[in-house]
Amino acid sequence: MSTVLLLTLSNCFMTIAWYGHLKYGHSWPLWKAILVSWAIALFEYCLAVPANRLGYGEFSGFQLKIIQEVITLIVFMGFAVTFLKEKLAWNYLVAFAFLAVAAFFAFAFRATNATG
Repeated sequence: MSTVLLLTLSNCFMTIAWYGHLKYGHSWPLWKAILVSWAIALFEYCLAVPANRLGYGEFSGFQLKIIQEVITLIVFMGFAVTFLKEKLAWNYLVAFAFLAVAAFFAFAFRATNATG
């Protein structure tokens, strides 16, 4: 559970780093947006790296990446609606549902060792 919590927190920082300047940073020169984003992303790395290290025995590398992507989409969905004030259209919800089905398949069945 600590892996999921750390990945969620790291994705909050990364979402702000990548997309936060879209609302308030249009008057900034690009170099400033990049530097501010990198400064915020440092906190993301300080959470994501331990999350992946802690989770790697419990989850496979593929599963960790899928968890991270699902969390990224959930965090971004909340960010886009609340911070960017964008409308959550039906087609985005359908796309997220298909991704949830993909995540289900990644965890519902035991993977065989492909290195054989």
